[in-house]
Amino acid sequence: MAVTVQECLELQLLEVEMLLSMFPKKGEISLDEDAVPSVQCYLRNADGALPPRLEYSIAIDVGEAKVKVDLQVLLPHMYPHVAPQLFARSNALHRQQQLQLNTRLASHISSLDSGELRVYEAVQWVKENSLPYLENSKISSESASKEVVVKETLHRMWIYSHHIYRQELRKKIFDCAKKLNLTGFCLTGKPGVICVEGLRENCEEFWHTIRYPNWKHISCKHVENVETEGSVDNLRLFRAFEDLQLQAHGDYGLRNDYHMDLGQFLEFLKQHQSGHIFQILFGVEGKLSDK
Repeated sequence: MAVTVQECLELQLLEVEMLLSMFPKKGEISLDEDAVPSVQCYLRNADGALPPRLEYSIAIDVGEAKVKVDLQVLLPHMYPHVAPQLFARSNALHRQQQLQLNTRLASHISSLDSGELRVYEAVQWVKENSLPYLENSKISSESASKEVVVKETLHRMWIYSHHIYRQELRKKIFDCAKKLNLTGFCLTGKPGVICVEGLRENCEEFWHTIRYPNWKHISCKHVENVETEGSVDNLRLFRAFEDLQLQAHGDYGLRNDYHMDLGQFLEFLKQHQSGHIFQILFGVEGKLSDK
């Protein structure tokens, strides 16, 4: 017998309720306050549009030192009959160890039966299997500090979208940038432009997070890497992650049918030593009008 979306969402809510009872302390589970009510509202009236996918993170204590490993969870509407999107990350893990940990986690989850609630199983697996990766990360870090001066690379990504309007999407962009310690900006409207700068792994995680699951009209147009023996913070062009508001023009009779003032945008880029990016984003050389 075919499984319905409603049945899957009911199981997702049951699992969230169980996890909240397991992790009752503030900050242990990060879940948008509107997430569960949106699903409940849909279940009361299934004729409406599907609710946003449930998305949350769980802070898991690992080992006697209780090192924090965050398990980020994104559930397709048909989970548990479709695999969940899971990603474990920790500030105590180097990129290679984090990659290995997530590869093993994905392998374990894929071995479980379809229809089985797998987030709780993933929590237990992370708790029981993360310690060797954390210890290897510490050893490799100590070895590197004894042998060479560690160089860091500032990664800067320039992302172009046909448009950025939805409040839910903008919130996801800003929350993700803040969580990953990224600076830059988000230009809302048409076109939409995002710049993020910070550590490479954090930029790549940001790109993966905002793209998933189905943002079609978006592309990373350009990437810049700058290496330093000091802190990457000294190489940042932006001091924070800005909400860039520019003047707009167009037909306001149509919903969201307006274009941002690209002359203002070019001026903003030049103020941040990035005027050359205009041509990369739009395919034309930017010129400021004489005043």
